[in-house]
Amino acid sequence: MTEATRTGDRCRSGNAIIGIGTDIVACQRIVKMLDKHDSAFLERVFTSVERAYCCQHKHAHEHLAGRWAAKEAVLKALGTGWAHGIQWSDVEIENQPGGKPLVRLHGKAQEIARQMRIGEILISISHCREYAVAFATALGEQDA
Repeated sequence: MTEATRTGDRCRSGNAIIGIGTDIVACQRIVKMLDKHDSAFLERVFTSVERAYCCQHKHAHEHLAGRWAAKEAVLKALGTGWAHGIQWSDVEIENQPGGKPLVRLHGKAQEIARQMRIGEILISISHCREYAVAFATALGEQDA
């Protein structure tokens, strides 16, 4: 066991792990929100980038549920939840060309991450017909 493993506060890259978060959501919950609120729900919760990505898929609600879970997991990793004036659009989940999800923070979420000296948030998302789950790891800024 290495010193980093024993102390539990650093990952292999040398960045401190500032916070972790996970969330699970029933995909049917997203279907119900879409049925009840339609485009108002989509526009309030998801950015245009997220909507474009999710809505191109046959089972868009599963992808939307994954993004929902990812946003929740990120805010848990920040340790804030939805407090401090954070909006849904302050946490954006994009995809890199190879498909790997990427977290982009805006507004109040970005401000809080800077105050906490978070350099990057890693995200993993998975979904099936019934559930979507996400896990976020907030890493500290690189040591100089």
